[in-house]
Amino acid sequence: MVYNDIETAPREALRDLQDERLRDAVSRAYENVPFYRERLDEAGVAPEDVGSVDDVTKLPFTTKGDFREEYPDGLFAVDWDDVSRIHASSGTTGKPKVVAYTDADLGVWREVMARSLYAAGVRDDHVVQNAYGYGLFTGGLGFHDGVEELGACVIPVGGGNTSRQIDLLQDLRSDVLSATPSYCLYLAERAEERGVDIRDLPLSRVVIGAEPFTDPMREEIEAALGVTAVDVYGLSEIIGPGVSIECAEAQDGLHVWEDHFLPEVVDPETGEPVPEGEEGELVLTTLTKEALPVLRYRTGDMTSLTYDTCDCGRTAVRMDNVTGRADDLLIVRGVNVYPSQIEAVMLDLDAVAPHYRIDLRRENQLDRMEITVEHHESYDGTPEELRAEVADRLADVLDVSPDSLDVVDPGALERTEVGKVKRVYDHR
Repeated sequence: MVYNDIETAPREALRDLQDERLRDAVSRAYENVPFYRERLDEAGVAPEDVGSVDDVTKLPFTTKGDFREEYPDGLFAVDWDDVSRIHASSGTTGKPKVVAYTDADLGVWREVMARSLYAAGVRDDHVVQNAYGYGLFTGGLGFHDGVEELGACVIPVGGGNTSRQIDLLQDLRSDVLSATPSYCLYLAERAEERGVDIRDLPLSRVVIGAEPFTDPMREEIEAALGVTAVDVYGLSEIIGPGVSIECAEAQDGLHVWEDHFLPEVVDPETGEPVPEGEEGELVLTTLTKEALPVLRYRTGDMTSLTYDTCDCGRTAVRMDNVTGRADDLLIVRGVNVYPSQIEAVMLDLDAVAPHYRIDLRRENQLDRMEITVEHHESYDGTPEELRAEVADRLADVLDVSPDSLDVVDPGALERTEVGKVKRVYDHR
């Protein structure tokens, strides 16, 4: 059972639709966005050179830097009179990435979010507690509109205010929670402190996204809340949440809604496409966006693609859970280190709480990596014993050893009530 018949369309029919929409998207960008007209001219590519999705590699990439250089509206393809809504990234590393939506864009967003929620197992008789932040961040309103489009009831709590979140879970008996993975764990901690066992409440599933997580972290969430945790993916530059989602039936990769978003996976260093099933950087092209068409956007997210039909019957390509970011790669003493490697170790150890911190420093021209972890409240060994166990496990996955490894008491590391948890502090 699907929300939209396109989800089970034959690959050939989907491909024909993509071909048509890609041609329209390239023409729209070339005719209405000076930035793309200049880039395509420089690449020697005219709109008529793009006849099918096979030609997408002829197009130049779009990057985060392009959004910031064209700030605020240099990438818009419509006049301001036609813009119905604006969203933006946080801008923590410079100018925010401003994105625009026409009425039609908002309609597409509502539909793909309703489609996503339905695939996650949400139905029109459910109560959805939305703990994503409202405002310029796309998470809150994206989920809100999708829930209403689906016909379910939404509780617009927004991010933070954890005591109230727990009260509402109890008093309004919410069926579904939408939140970041790290906030789910934070919520479980605060509920336990209040003597509330969320596993006894009607909450049956959480829809998690907005930050990478590992399978052990998902298992931690499911165990702590007594739920099924379904991964959703999206990004502001493309539309917001709703680009892809896992189905509740299989939870075996996230279905990309290819009738609106054309995915590729490329080598993050060369930009060349990689074979199906091989990990690389996700690249997305919008096929139907009016206000802000985006060609070959380098997301920075590391994943792989699988085109086999899913056990649920959906034919849409599936992307693997994002394992990390191409631009999150840490270079420590000349060695590549991904934070996700460290997180996988921490979450695979029962004695370690799902909270850790990585500090990078430079002393006397040499890099220094310090790792701090919390032990679980139930751990009855010594810090020295746990430190040795963690060090042994890290040695199996890292090509460089941490210069210090500290085990601290539960709750010692800083928590955040809202947004994405910062795990890496680079002081260099």
